[in-house]
Amino acid sequence: MVEKRPLSNLVAHLVLLTGIFVVAFPVYLTFVASTREASDIAAGSMPLIPGSLLVENYERALFAGSGRVTTTPVSIMMINSLVMALSIAIGKIAISIISAYAIVYFRFPLRMTFFWLIFITLMLPVEVRIFPTYKIVADLGLLDSFAGLTIPLIASATATLLFRQFFLTIPDELVEASKIDGAGPLRFFWDTVVPLSRTNMAALFVILFIYGWNQYLWPLLITTSGSMETIIIGIKRMVVTSDAATEWHLVMATAMLAMLPPVAVVLLMQRWFVKGLVDTEK
Repeated sequence: MVEKRPLSNLVAHLVLLTGIFVVAFPVYLTFVASTREASDIAAGSMPLIPGSLLVENYERALFAGSGRVTTTPVSIMMINSLVMALSIAIGKIAISIISAYAIVYFRFPLRMTFFWLIFITLMLPVEVRIFPTYKIVADLGLLDSFAGLTIPLIASATATLLFRQFFLTIPDELVEASKIDGAGPLRFFWDTVVPLSRTNMAALFVILFIYGWNQYLWPLLITTSGSMETIIIGIKRMVVTSDAATEWHLVMATAMLAMLPPVAVVLLMQRWFVKGLVDTEK
């Protein structure tokens, strides 16, 4: 029997509402700033009510860009970021699930050695190996290309480890049953392992998509033309440090647009994301 405690429920709701306010208020201020003129923001006395330039500011940001700093429209930046995030997320999942499957279900010499070599790469993030990675990409002629943006970031030791740990929980009876049915390794992979891994793949997709979308250092180094700018790089370049005034209304509109794809992915895949993290009934 659950006891009703009105005071505890009230305190819990107050804490929850306070947390929501702390998180949502800066986002609301960003939205308000994106609907007003730059002079309203620069004055330091911006009202908390949205202005009348919602359509104008967002249309200019999406299709015209900021004329003072960058002429690349936000729509191009978002497409570049979307291609990069999707390629990294899908590529990491595809490579990791295959490598984890090979490590768990195949017996070959130095199997665990290769696994630990993959695991050790967790201590070597992109920031540590940035120079040799850039040198290789430059020598291959992949600068200012989607291949250069995505391929060096596709391998993932974390996803490989998570898939390996999950595969170890799959009962051996399923393997024996597939052998009795005459299924080979590829059929067992597609018909049994992949369907059982859907929730894990969904959870990893959300995490890896946001990881790829928020990349800053690697796109900053690998791209030189405006047509390959990602939206994170675009926001940074729109905030000028020279005498020219920053067009804060366009910066805030761009920031709001940059939030939409990650938020949409989380909302659309929320059920699968939570299930992949907490579900233990395989």
